[in-house]
Amino acid sequence: MDFVSLFPFAPEVGYLSLSLINFFGSLVPFVPLPGFLVLATMSVGDQFDLHVLALLSAVTATAAKQIIFYVSYGGRKIINEKTRKRMRPFERLVKRYGAAAAFFAAATPIPDDLVYVPLGLAKYNPKKFLVATLAGKIILSYAIVFISHYLGLSILEPFLENINDATPIYIGIVIFGVMMTSVVILLLRLDWQRILGKFAPWTLDENNEDETS
Repeated sequence: MDFVSLFPFAPEVGYLSLSLINFFGSLVPFVPLPGFLVLATMSVGDQFDLHVLALLSAVTATAAKQIIFYVSYGGRKIINEKTRKRMRPFERLVKRYGAAAAFFAAATPIPDDLVYVPLGLAKYNPKKFLVATLAGKIILSYAIVFISHYLGLSILEPFLENINDATPIYIGIVIFGVMMTSVVILLLRLDWQRILGKFAPWTLDENNEDETS
């Protein structure tokens, strides 16, 4: 199977459809793969402008992550106090590295919401979050576009050459999303006071609550 056949509609969707797919794909927590794959597919060949593809991907993904951040920002009213108490040390840990953590999460293909949700809960500075996230998404989007365009996805195609049906790949994407959601649920249930108390005792100090705003 050729990689492009995974998303045969990609060459026809155009910039607007890419923006919508990437926005809503990024809005679903922990599952950015559909947007990544469509962007990579559209970058093959010369049908689309590479800079437009990269910037549209970065801007729409950042817009979606802003929504997740602000929902988490108000999450203190949604999450019960017992869970909030367990999470506070982890929030302080992520908040201390705020912009750097947001940038790293945005510039790499890791499930970035694992960083963004705690930053929102910790009420990190929204402007710093926006700048760091946009900068990271621009770097990641350009990396995907240029690798896909100039290498022609030759790195991934050998893994797909013996695959005749794309259904298992789509199922794998869904399973990955379920796994990442489970990780977040686990993150909310862990006793971070006990875990971080051993490695970063400063996170237990209530005086660090408003640090790095």
